[in-house]
Amino acid sequence: MDNRRLPFGGLEYAALTVLLFFLLIGFLAPWIMPYAPDQINMEEVLQAPGAAYLLGTDPLGRDILSRLLMGTRISIGFAVVTTFCTMGVGLVVGILSGWCGGKVDAAVQTVVNIFQGVPSFSLMIALAGLLEPGFVSMLIAIVATSWTGFSRVVRGEVLRLKNSPFVEGLRALGAEPSFIIRYYVLRSLAPVISVLFTIRVGSVLLSAAGLSYIGIGLQPPLADWGLMVNEGQTYCRTYPLLLYAPGACIFFLCLSVNLLGESLKRRFMKPDWLGK
Repeated sequence: MDNRRLPFGGLEYAALTVLLFFLLIGFLAPWIMPYAPDQINMEEVLQAPGAAYLLGTDPLGRDILSRLLMGTRISIGFAVVTTFCTMGVGLVVGILSGWCGGKVDAAVQTVVNIFQGVPSFSLMIALAGLLEPGFVSMLIAIVATSWTGFSRVVRGEVLRLKNSPFVEGLRALGAEPSFIIRYYVLRSLAPVISVLFTIRVGSVLLSAAGLSYIGIGLQPPLADWGLMVNEGQTYCRTYPLLLYAPGACIFFLCLSVNLLGESLKRRFMKPDWLGK
């Protein structure tokens, strides 16, 4: 049975609903936050949930709900920007490798194999640790360890398209390679890129949260979910919301993105493109 003809099931619709909810919250965060996310109030330290603070406060008296809302905006924004950068690098390298072939392809694939032979999260930690902790260093670390998956899939599709009768006909008519790539190859790659983008967003969310959690990602006083988990683990028994609230946000957002990505992969991608 062709999976591309199957309608979305209840699980996919639930995942889409959760994802749209987070996107809406992230967009509206500056206008719906009851307090400034970095507003310190030492007179309201570790308050229990109540009318004034719906989810309570942290050890510095900051409103947990406001920090979760702003964390949604920061986490989703960072994941989208980083995934676009990863996709851009992988797309350029994959097209270059697949279209040029020969020694260029061999050299590129050697680099790809080297990167894929190293545990990605270990390399990510090493790169982020060498740079000054912050947005840029985390972006560089994640992009440098994530572009190979994009490039491998794009290369395989470019190789298939390059040898297709249609492209051979365009060459016979005198079409330049840049014209073929821009007006035919990139359009044919659009569904593949869309699916890979969705899948990668979930991985970036987890990687960013992990780097922030161990202290080499985003830095305080930013309202980042990974930072909130790090700050809340000390109080997990007495004030569990400090830990479980950001942890639940990470879990449900990543789960919804991954479910949608896997559903799209089954419908629009061939199993061999991802090595499965």
